[in-house]
Amino acid sequence: MADQTHVLFVEDDDVIREATQLALERDGFVVTAMPDGLSGLEAFRADRPDIALLDVMVPGLDGVSLCRRIRDESTVPVIMLSARADSIDVVLGLEAGADDYVTKPFDGAVLVARIRAVLRRFGHAGGGDRTESDASAAGGVLTFGDLEVDTDGMEVRRAGQPVALTPTEMRLLLEFSSAPGTVLSRDKLLERVWDYGWGGDTRVVDVHVQRLRTKIGQDRIETVRGFGYKLKA
Repeated sequence: MADQTHVLFVEDDDVIREATQLALERDGFVVTAMPDGLSGLEAFRADRPDIALLDVMVPGLDGVSLCRRIRDESTVPVIMLSARADSIDVVLGLEAGADDYVTKPFDGAVLVARIRAVLRRFGHAGGGDRTESDASAAGGVLTFGDLEVDTDGMEVRRAGQPVALTPTEMRLLLEFSSAPGTVLSRDKLLERVWDYGWGGDTRVVDVHVQRLRTKIGQDRIETVRGFGYKLKA
């Protein structure tokens, strides 16, 4: 599958950019590598890659701003690369629409695993325990007040109006809507939605829940302190 996957990689450090490009190409990915945000945006629009890897700190147009521009035009998966795990840039990148992040310096095998995990969620690659079709096996339209979740057509409507969700947001909503009223822990959501077979940063969950709330209603998903989240039945 990787040999059909086109990766846009935006990184201003020449050594990291070239070494990572070679590593990804050895794994069969097709890579377009750009040194700054503006050229990265041009490459995105010209090539329409399957996934974008964006370093937070790049010149011209920083990675967070580039992520916003990409998200305005596409639901293509985005992984942010950050030099510090505790950086506010991580949260800013997720709030801008990124699906995941990887901390630098990163191991090439870890980066490839995260890329493939994201692509599985977006239907570009196989594997994993749950897919969108698994989550929607029951089929039909689920209704929660003015919110309708069409698990066959993968569409969401609020008060009759369509709601645009990214694939990650859709998977998150499917997890909640498959068990309304049931508390789902952050770790469980990381496992089911982000395909993490290992520990992950729960900020990824928190930011995506907040993004989902802004689209389907702030009071639709309830925080259960110390445990996780649940969709109000």
